[in-house]
Amino acid sequence: MASSASLILSSGTPISPNRSRSGAHRRPASIGASSSASVDLPLRKIPGDYGLPFLGPLCDRLAYFYFEGRDQFFRSRIRRYGSTVFRVNVPPGPFVAPDPRVVALLDAASFPVLFDTSLIEKRDLFTGTFMPSTELTGGFRVLPYLDPAEPNHAQLKRLLFFLLGSRRHAVVAEFRRSFGSLFEAMETEIAREGKADFSAANDRAAFDFLVRCFFGTDPAGSRLDLDGPGLINKWVLFQLGPLLKLGLPPYLEDFLLHSFRLPPALVRADYDRLTDFFRESAGPFLDEAKRFGVSREEALHNVLFATCFNAFSGMKVLFPSLIKWIGRAGARLHGRIAEEVRSAVRGTGTGEVTVRAVEAAMPLTRSVVYEALRVEPPMPLQYGRAKRDMMVASHDGRFEVRAGEVLFGYQPFATRDPRVFERAEEFVADRFVGAEGEALLRHVLWSNGPETEGPTAENKQCAGKDFVVTVARLLVVELFLRYDSFEIEVGASPLGSLVKLTSLKRATF
Repeated sequence: MASSASLILSSGTPISPNRSRSGAHRRPASIGASSSASVDLPLRKIPGDYGLPFLGPLCDRLAYFYFEGRDQFFRSRIRRYGSTVFRVNVPPGPFVAPDPRVVALLDAASFPVLFDTSLIEKRDLFTGTFMPSTELTGGFRVLPYLDPAEPNHAQLKRLLFFLLGSRRHAVVAEFRRSFGSLFEAMETEIAREGKADFSAANDRAAFDFLVRCFFGTDPAGSRLDLDGPGLINKWVLFQLGPLLKLGLPPYLEDFLLHSFRLPPALVRADYDRLTDFFRESAGPFLDEAKRFGVSREEALHNVLFATCFNAFSGMKVLFPSLIKWIGRAGARLHGRIAEEVRSAVRGTGTGEVTVRAVEAAMPLTRSVVYEALRVEPPMPLQYGRAKRDMMVASHDGRFEVRAGEVLFGYQPFATRDPRVFERAEEFVADRFVGAEGEALLRHVLWSNGPETEGPTAENKQCAGKDFVVTVARLLVVELFLRYDSFEIEVGASPLGSLVKLTSLKRATF
C-alpha cells in the first residue's frame, strides 16, 4: 500500500539545535548526510529560482512533461546548479496548484529529512503541491493526507493494522488462486495470439485478490461484477491526472489534464458503486471501526482508499515493473530463481507455499523484489513542509531551509544514488543478498521510510509495507513454480510500465 510515510534513515539523524552565545537565536537543526559529517560540510545558499509568476511554473511544467521529461528535467538542473539541492517549480502549477515552489532534494543524503515528522509536516501533501477534492473520497480527508499530529491519524492507521493482521491467514491461498488464474489465462492467450497483456490481466487479478484476501468476498459474484478495476482506474485518474501523461498531443493534454481539475461529478456514480460494494463486502471490518474511535462512514472511505488507491494502484505499478526487470535479466537469472523457489517449497515438507518459506528460504527472490523497488519505486514523489528553520545536508553541502517551505524528493535519484550504490542505474538481482546487501536495505525507501524500519501509528510509513513485500515475493514464487523462463515486450503506461508476455516456458524440473 503505497501511502504517505516517514521515519528518517539512520544516516540522517537530526543534530540537536544549539543556541548562539547570546542565547537569543536558535540555530536550525542539521539534517542529512550523517550527523557527525554534515557539520563539516560548507554552508551554501540554495541555488535555483522560480522565475516569473505564472510563466516560470508553466515553463517548468512543459519542460518536465514534454521538452525534457521527468528524469532529464532534474538531471539538467543538477548539472546547471552543481547541486542536488535546489529551488524549482514542480507540476502541476497553474491553475491547479496555487504555489508550485519547492526545494528539491535529489540524493540519498538529503532525501531522508522527508521522513522526519518532528521536522516535516505532511498535512495535505500526499499528492504534492495540490490536493484532490474530498468529493472524490466521500467528503473525508483520508489517512494519507493526514499529519501524524492530527488526532484521527493514529486511529485510522491502527484500524488498517487490524485489517492486515486479521486477514494474514488468507494471503497465500488467495494470492495463488487469483494469480494462478492469471498465468493460466496468459498461457491460453499466448497460444492464441502470440503474446498476452500482463498489465491488463494484473489489474483484474490484483483487485480480485485484494477483495478476497481482505474481505472474503468474490467481486465476480457481486453487483460490481468485473467492473472494479476500470472504475478504480478512472477514479485514480481524476485524482492524479495533473501529474500524469496520457499520450495525447502535448498542448491539448497540458490544457485538459494539467491546467484544470477534472470535475469530480464525472466519476461520482462510479465512486458510489465502489462505496456500495465496500459497504456490503467490508461489513465485519466496518463493525470494528467504533472500537478504534472511527465512525463507520469514515472507516468505509478510508478502507476503500487503502484498498483501491494504495494497494491496487501499488500492485498495478509494482507487478509489471517486477516482471519487466526480471524478464530483461534473462534466462540465467530465471534458472537461479526457479531453483531457489522450488527447493524452498520442497523443503516445507508438504510441497506447499508458506510465508515462512518465502521469508526465510528465498534470499535471491527477496533481493530481486527489493532491487525492483529500489530501481523503480512505485510512488516516486514525496513532499513535506518544514515545521521550522533547519539545515538540510546533501553529500556536498549544507543548505538552510526556512519554516513553511515545501521540500520535494524524487525518490529514484535517492535510491539510485551512485555514492551509495555501485552500478546504481543497473538492475543487480543479488544486490541485497548477504551481510553487505543487508546493510544497504536502509537506503531502500519505497515505503516512505527505510526498509530497515517499520510503520507505526505515529509515523507516515506505509501501513502495508510488509504486505506489499510479501505479495511481490509471492508473484515471483508463483511465476517460477510454473515456468523455467519467460520473455516480454515493454511499453509505456501513464502509471508504470505496459508489459506483455511473449513466451512462457513450462517448468521442466
